[in-house]
Amino acid sequence: MALPDLDALIAEVDRSCGDAYQNTEQEQPDWLALLKTGVETAERLRGLADDLVEDYVEHCRLHGYSWSEIGTVLGVSRQAVQQRYLVPHRRYEAEELQEELRTAMAHMKEVAIRHRNNFIGTEHLLWGLLSEDNSATRLLAALDAPVAELRRRIDGRLSLGASQAAERIAWTPYSRKALATAQELAAEEGESQIGCDHLLTGLITIGRGVACDVLTEFSVDLTALRKAREGGQPESSATTLEQT
Repeated sequence: MALPDLDALIAEVDRSCGDAYQNTEQEQPDWLALLKTGVETAERLRGLADDLVEDYVEHCRLHGYSWSEIGTVLGVSRQAVQQRYLVPHRRYEAEELQEELRTAMAHMKEVAIRHRNNFIGTEHLLWGLLSEDNSATRLLAALDAPVAELRRRIDGRLSLGASQAAERIAWTPYSRKALATAQELAAEEGESQIGCDHLLTGLITIGRGVACDVLTEFSVDLTALRKAREGGQPESSATTLEQT
């Protein structure tokens, strides 16, 4: 995989920073505005790099590597790597999840195993949510989002890996954040269990990952989701099933 090209990053900053060119009377753009956008872009890249390392630290721990071994690779002490990454990840009991979400999670793991992936990313989460009729697909239908086309699009984003440890699959940082956001949303609504609609909203809220990219392509954003949720969802599943 090629690393991001500096010229391409500069071009992206220039393209996305509309504020730099608002004053048409000046020959030069607003370089401070461009600097600000460049700093924001760099911060996102650093965050992405941190998430990448965290994901593989999680996998190393999952498969029995010690903190000392991980620290050696990272060039820091065992204590330093523990302090940075020893954060207890939330474990969810079955009774904390609605039945529809437990079913969707089974589909998520199944598709990861089928594609020989040793991780469950946001693409797997969305694929699982779209596998059967549930509150997430009904929410999408309320937004006139073509569920069948969404399924085809996300299916095309699933890559074939070479994992031999299919039964021990770690969730990526983005996936964990999406589920944590879903749990917070359910709690805010006074729900004792997390539903598929909560997880769909979590995927959009984190603003990153394959699932968010695909949903955004179909104009599914957080504002639209919130409006649809406030307006209620249809009880019948007939429309959604016809689409899928």
